[in-house]
Amino acid sequence: MRQLSLKRYRFGFRYNNVAFDVFFFIDESPYKLMFGVKAENFYFEVDVKKGFVIDSTLSHEKYSELCRILGLQYDPTNKFKPIYFFCEFNKNIPQKADRKNAPKPHEIAGYRKDVEEADKIYFMGWLDNTTNGNKVTPKNLEKSRLLLGNDAYKRCNAKNVSSRWTDDITKAQEVTLDF
Repeated sequence: MRQLSLKRYRFGFRYNNVAFDVFFFIDESPYKLMFGVKAENFYFEVDVKKGFVIDSTLSHEKYSELCRILGLQYDPTNKFKPIYFFCEFNKNIPQKADRKNAPKPHEIAGYRKDVEEADKIYFMGWLDNTTNGNKVTPKNLEKSRLLLGNDAYKRCNAKNVSSRWTDDITKAQEVTLDF
């Protein structure tokens, strides 16, 4: 990823016949892994610490939902532990990055519904708030950080610029930080 100057990466992973979208963010500290199942409107994140170490425990809510999605029934003699999931995941991490797997903002937005105007998932450009005497809002900055990354967040905050979003794919634009 570093050789290709990628700070975010997306790839697929299957477990128990369930397809996951996996996103790896190295523009966050600590790094983040995000696992999502679009068909189930489900995702969870784990921190990736130095040495690529993760904590394999999940909240009770996320654990229960993951078991349901994986079609696992409670079996006291053979309990499912998240570490089984993560060990299998570890065996399936791509060894080489490909630039085409850099995620688009709308791919991330499909899972992160806790942002301003969550239905507007397509990036549509920038708005310089200084020209109209306004200030970029904390909610817009947070959406920029979550969907576009920390570089976009820092730049928007420093320059008083808002990210603009739409629900119309025909208005979507490529993200560049050229403002």
